[in-house]
Amino acid sequence: MRYFKYQWNETRGDQYDNWGHSLWYLEISKDDFPSRQIEIYDNGKILKYSQDRLEDEFGGLGDQKLDLSEFNGTECTKTEFEENWNR
Repeated sequence: MRYFKYQWNETRGDQYDNWGHSLWYLEISKDDFPSRQIEIYDNGKILKYSQDRLEDEFGGLGDQKLDLSEFNGTECTKTEFEENWNR
């Protein structure tokens, strides 16, 4: 597994637009698909997705391969990911 974080500097553009910007954490499996995903919004809202919770009324786990050649995020440690997953 590899772990990444990405600061999303745009709002959602939907009825939850007032949540603000978000910091995303991604756990990427060997096939380059997200296996777990965390979205932490400026207003404190935290969304978490995995194979156990693929989606909810706010969004869902990414279903596309992560193309590292086009991805602007930075790699982070498993520890940093897990700390945020357990929040």
